[in-house]
Amino acid sequence: MAGKTRIYFTLITFIVGFMVAVQFNTVKKPDNRDTRDTWELREAINNEMDLQARLLQEIRLQDKKIHDYSSELQDNKEDVLKQTISELKKEAGLTKIDGPGLILSVKAIDESMLLGQPPPQTSPTVLQRLINELNMYGAKAIAIDGERYINTTVIRDINGETKVGTHSVNDLPFQILVLTESMEVAEKLYNHMQISPVLDDFFIDNLQVDVSDPKGSIELPAYVNPITTRDMEPVEEKGDV
Repeated sequence: MAGKTRIYFTLITFIVGFMVAVQFNTVKKPDNRDTRDTWELREAINNEMDLQARLLQEIRLQDKKIHDYSSELQDNKEDVLKQTISELKKEAGLTKIDGPGLILSVKAIDESMLLGQPPPQTSPTVLQRLINELNMYGAKAIAIDGERYINTTVIRDINGETKVGTHSVNDLPFQILVLTESMEVAEKLYNHMQISPVLDDFFIDNLQVDVSDPKGSIELPAYVNPITTRDMEPVEEKGDV
Protein backbone atom coordinates (compact mmCIF):
# COMPACT_ATOMS: atom_id res chain seq x y z
CA MET A 1 0.00 0.00 0.00
CA ALA A 2 2.81 2.36 0.87
CA GLY A 3 4.50 1.48 -2.43
CA LYS A 4 1.42 2.46 -4.43
CA THR A 5 1.17 5.72 -2.50
CA ARG A 6 4.76 6.57 -3.36
CA ILE A 7 4.11 5.79 -7.03
CA TYR A 8 1.01 8.00 -7.13
CA PHE A 9 2.87 10.80 -5.32
CA THR A 10 5.76 10.55 -7.77
CA LEU A 11 3.42 10.71 -10.80
CA ILE A 12 1.53 13.68 -9.39
CA THR A 13 4.77 15.49 -8.58
CA PHE A 14 6.07 14.82 -12.09
CA ILE A 15 2.88 16.14 -13.73
CA VAL A 16 2.81 19.27 -11.54
CA GLY A 17 6.48 19.93 -12.23
CA PHE A 18 5.96 19.49 -15.97
CA MET A 19 3.04 21.95 -15.96
CA VAL A 20 5.04 24.52 -13.99
CA ALA A 21 7.95 24.17 -16.43
CA VAL A 22 5.66 24.69 -19.44
CA GLN A 23 4.06 27.75 -17.84
CA PHE A 24 7.45 29.21 -16.93
CA ASN A 25 8.76 28.68 -20.47
CA THR A 26 5.67 30.33 -21.95
CA VAL A 27 6.05 33.39 -19.76
CA LYS A 28 9.78 33.58 -20.34
CA LYS A 29 9.58 33.26 -24.15
CA PRO A 30 6.37 34.82 -25.51
CA ASP A 31 5.53 34.01 -29.13
CA ASN A 32 4.96 37.62 -30.17
CA ARG A 33 6.97 40.35 -28.54
CA ASP A 34 6.24 44.03 -29.16
CA THR A 35 9.62 45.68 -29.64
CA ARG A 36 8.32 49.24 -30.04
CA ASP A 37 9.51 51.80 -27.52
CA THR A 38 7.29 54.15 -25.52
CA TRP A 39 7.37 56.98 -28.05
CA GLU A 40 6.45 54.69 -30.94
CA LEU A 41 3.53 53.30 -28.94
CA ARG A 42 2.38 56.83 -28.10
CA GLU A 43 2.57 57.82 -31.77
CA ALA A 44 0.54 54.75 -32.76
CA ILE A 45 -2.10 55.58 -30.13
CA ASN A 46 -2.26 59.22 -31.27
CA ASN A 47 -2.69 58.13 -34.89
CA GLU A 48 -5.55 55.80 -33.93
CA MET A 49 -7.19 58.58 -31.89
CA ASP A 50 -6.89 61.02 -34.82
CA LEU A 51 -8.44 58.42 -37.14
CA GLN A 52 -11.28 57.86 -34.67
CA ALA A 53 -11.89 61.61 -34.41
CA ARG A 54 -12.01 61.96 -38.21
CA LEU A 55 -14.44 59.04 -38.49
CA LEU A 56 -16.70 60.50 -35.79
CA GLN A 57 -16.64 63.87 -37.54
CA GLU A 58 -17.57 62.19 -40.82
CA ILE A 59 -20.44 60.32 -39.12
CA ARG A 60 -21.78 63.57 -37.63
CA LEU A 61 -21.52 65.26 -41.03
CA GLN A 62 -23.45 62.47 -42.75
CA ASP A 63 -26.10 62.47 -40.02
CA LYS A 64 -26.54 66.23 -40.51
CA LYS A 65 -26.90 65.74 -44.26
CA ILE A 66 -29.59 63.12 -43.75
CA HIS A 67 -31.46 65.43 -41.39
CA ASP A 68 -31.15 68.41 -43.75
CA TYR A 69 -32.27 66.37 -46.75
CA SER A 70 -35.30 64.99 -44.95
CA SER A 71 -36.42 68.49 -43.91
CA GLU A 72 -35.56 70.30 -47.16
CA LEU A 73 -36.80 67.65 -49.55
CA GLN A 74 -40.39 68.56 -48.83
CA ASP A 75 -39.78 72.23 -49.71
CA ASN A 76 -37.48 72.28 -52.73
CA LYS A 77 -36.37 69.06 -54.37
CA GLU A 78 -34.43 70.84 -57.14
CA ASP A 79 -32.18 72.81 -54.76
CA VAL A 80 -31.45 69.71 -52.70
CA LEU A 81 -30.52 67.78 -55.85
CA LYS A 82 -28.19 70.58 -57.06
CA GLN A 83 -26.52 70.75 -53.65
CA THR A 84 -26.02 66.98 -53.62
CA ILE A 85 -24.47 66.99 -57.10
CA SER A 86 -22.14 69.83 -56.12
CA GLU A 87 -20.97 67.98 -53.00
CA LEU A 88 -20.45 64.73 -54.93
CA LYS A 89 -18.36 66.53 -57.57
CA LYS A 90 -16.20 68.04 -54.85
CA GLU A 91 -15.70 64.69 -53.11
CA ALA A 92 -14.88 63.02 -56.45
CA GLY A 93 -12.20 65.62 -57.19
CA LEU A 94 -13.99 67.22 -60.14
CA THR A 95 -13.67 70.77 -58.79
CA LYS A 96 -10.75 72.98 -57.75
CA ILE A 97 -10.17 73.17 -54.03
CA ASP A 98 -7.81 75.06 -51.77
CA GLY A 99 -6.76 74.91 -48.16
CA PRO A 100 -3.83 74.29 -45.80
CA GLY A 101 -1.27 71.68 -46.70
CA LEU A 102 2.25 70.81 -47.85
CA ILE A 103 4.26 70.84 -51.07
CA LEU A 104 6.60 67.92 -51.74
CA SER A 105 9.28 68.42 -54.40
CA VAL A 106 10.72 65.29 -56.02
CA LYS A 107 14.06 65.77 -57.76
CA ALA A 108 17.29 63.98 -58.60
CA ILE A 109 20.02 63.92 -55.98
CA ASP A 110 23.23 65.88 -56.48
CA GLU A 111 24.75 64.95 -59.85
CA SER A 112 28.14 64.42 -58.19
CA MET A 113 26.62 61.46 -56.32
CA LEU A 114 25.38 59.71 -59.47
CA LEU A 115 28.91 58.79 -60.63
CA GLY A 116 28.01 58.35 -64.29
CA GLN A 117 24.74 56.51 -63.66
CA PRO A 118 21.75 57.09 -65.98
CA PRO A 119 19.20 59.77 -64.99
CA PRO A 120 16.95 58.52 -62.17
CA GLN A 121 13.30 57.65 -62.74
CA THR A 122 10.38 57.67 -60.34
CA SER A 123 9.32 54.16 -59.38
CA PRO A 124 5.52 53.65 -59.47
CA THR A 125 5.80 51.34 -56.45
CA VAL A 126 7.65 53.91 -54.33
CA LEU A 127 5.36 56.73 -55.50
CA GLN A 128 2.26 54.70 -54.58
CA ARG A 129 3.81 53.93 -51.18
CA LEU A 130 4.29 57.68 -50.61
CA ILE A 131 0.67 58.41 -51.56
CA ASN A 132 -0.57 55.69 -49.21
CA GLU A 133 1.47 57.15 -46.36
CA LEU A 134 0.22 60.67 -47.03
CA ASN A 135 -3.37 59.43 -46.96
CA MET A 136 -2.70 57.50 -43.76
CA TYR A 137 -1.40 60.58 -41.95
CA GLY A 138 -4.04 63.13 -42.84
CA ALA A 139 -3.99 64.02 -46.55
CA LYS A 140 -7.42 65.22 -47.71
CA ALA A 141 -6.60 65.64 -51.42
CA ILE A 142 -3.48 65.19 -53.57
CA ALA A 143 -2.21 66.41 -56.93
CA ILE A 144 0.89 64.92 -58.59
CA ASP A 145 2.71 67.08 -61.15
CA GLY A 146 -0.48 69.03 -61.85
CA GLU A 147 -2.62 65.86 -62.12
CA ARG A 148 -5.37 65.49 -59.52
CA TYR A 149 -5.15 62.14 -57.76
CA ILE A 150 -8.57 60.56 -57.04
CA ASN A 151 -9.79 57.21 -55.76
CA THR A 152 -9.77 55.61 -59.21
CA THR A 153 -6.33 56.91 -60.25
CA VAL A 154 -3.86 54.14 -61.06
CA ILE A 155 -0.09 54.59 -60.71
CA ARG A 156 1.74 52.11 -62.93
CA ASP A 157 4.65 51.55 -65.31
CA ILE A 158 3.78 51.68 -69.02
CA ASN A 159 6.62 51.02 -71.47
CA GLY A 160 9.21 52.19 -68.96
CA GLU A 161 7.32 55.37 -67.99
CA THR A 162 5.64 55.99 -64.65
CA LYS A 163 2.06 57.09 -65.24
CA VAL A 164 -0.36 58.72 -62.84
CA GLY A 165 -3.57 57.92 -64.64
CA THR A 166 -2.65 58.97 -68.18
CA HIS A 167 -0.08 61.56 -67.09
CA SER A 168 3.66 60.80 -67.26
CA VAL A 169 5.79 61.89 -64.27
CA ASN A 170 9.22 60.88 -65.56
CA ASP A 171 10.38 64.49 -66.00
CA LEU A 172 12.21 65.82 -62.95
CA PRO A 173 11.67 67.77 -60.82
CA PHE A 174 7.95 67.65 -60.10
CA GLN A 175 5.73 68.60 -57.18
CA ILE A 176 3.15 66.78 -55.11
CA LEU A 177 0.53 69.07 -53.57
CA VAL A 178 -1.13 67.77 -50.40
CA LEU A 179 -4.20 69.36 -48.81
CA THR A 180 -5.23 68.68 -45.21
CA GLU A 181 -8.27 69.47 -43.08
CA SER A 182 -6.44 72.08 -40.98
CA MET A 183 -3.05 73.62 -40.22
CA GLU A 184 -2.79 71.36 -37.19
CA VAL A 185 -3.08 68.26 -39.39
CA ALA A 186 -0.62 69.79 -41.87
CA GLU A 187 1.93 70.30 -39.09
CA LYS A 188 1.52 66.71 -37.88
CA LEU A 189 1.94 65.43 -41.44
CA TYR A 190 5.03 67.62 -41.86
CA ASN A 191 6.59 66.26 -38.65
CA HIS A 192 5.91 62.68 -39.73
CA MET A 193 7.41 63.16 -43.18
CA GLN A 194 10.68 64.36 -41.65
CA ILE A 195 11.30 60.83 -40.32
CA SER A 196 9.33 58.78 -42.85
CA PRO A 197 11.20 55.70 -44.14
CA VAL A 198 9.58 56.14 -47.56
CA LEU A 199 12.00 59.03 -48.20
CA ASP A 200 14.83 56.52 -47.96
CA ASP A 201 13.15 54.48 -50.70
CA PHE A 202 13.33 57.51 -53.00
CA PHE A 203 16.99 58.03 -52.08
CA ILE A 204 17.77 54.45 -53.10
CA ASP A 205 16.41 55.38 -56.54
CA ASN A 206 18.75 58.43 -56.58
CA LEU A 207 15.87 60.79 -55.80
CA GLN A 208 15.23 63.14 -52.93
CA VAL A 209 11.98 64.56 -51.61
CA ASP A 210 11.97 68.06 -50.11
CA VAL A 211 9.00 68.76 -47.83
CA SER A 212 7.92 72.39 -47.49
CA ASP A 213 6.79 73.98 -44.27
CA PRO A 214 3.00 73.83 -43.73
CA LYS A 215 1.25 76.46 -45.85
CA GLY A 216 -2.01 78.20 -45.09
CA SER A 217 -3.41 77.91 -48.61
CA ILE A 218 -2.63 75.60 -51.53
CA GLU A 219 -4.81 75.23 -54.63
CA LEU A 220 -5.33 71.84 -56.25
CA PRO A 221 -6.62 71.50 -59.82
CA ALA A 222 -9.75 69.58 -60.70
CA TYR A 223 -9.64 66.11 -62.20
CA VAL A 224 -10.23 66.64 -65.93
CA ASN A 225 -10.24 63.14 -67.41
CA PRO A 226 -13.56 61.33 -67.91
CA ILE A 227 -14.57 58.93 -65.14
CA THR A 228 -15.65 55.56 -66.52
CA THR A 229 -18.32 53.62 -64.66
CA ARG A 230 -18.72 49.93 -65.34
CA ASP A 231 -21.41 47.44 -64.39
CA MET A 232 -23.89 50.22 -63.59
CA GLU A 233 -27.26 50.97 -65.14
CA PRO A 234 -30.21 53.17 -64.15
CA VAL A 235 -32.93 51.64 -62.02
CA GLU A 236 -36.36 51.60 -63.60
CA GLU A 237 -39.11 52.94 -61.39
CA LYS A 238 -41.93 50.53 -60.71
CA GLY A 239 -45.33 51.26 -59.40
CA ASP A 240 -46.68 49.91 -56.14
CA VAL A 241 -47.57 46.27 -56.36
